[in-house]
Amino acid sequence: MNYPRIFTAIFIMALVTYIPRMFPLVFMKRKIQNRTIRSFLYYVPYAVLAAMTFPEILFSTASVISGMVGLLTALFLAYHNKGLLTVALGSTFTVFCAEQILKLLAL
Repeated sequence: MNYPRIFTAIFIMALVTYIPRMFPLVFMKRKIQNRTIRSFLYYVPYAVLAAMTFPEILFSTASVISGMVGLLTALFLAYHNKGLLTVALGSTFTVFCAEQILKLLAL
């Protein structure tokens, strides 16, 4: 495992999500009334997290196909309001099955 890369990614993610949330608290004395700015500050952490994890979802498996199958399974389960553990275990199991099937087809 490449620990310096992992710690760098965690630090950058924390910094990028921390600055936009702390900037208004430090420099603003009253509550932010602008709906656009409030919406931006609310969605920045989710957007950063998605941008940093999405490539790893596809490329951390043996093939992009199994990663895409796991992603689609996770999206399907999340869309149907399943819990975090159910989504994680369901997508992991689907990736495992997809990789086993791809191994069998490659022989």
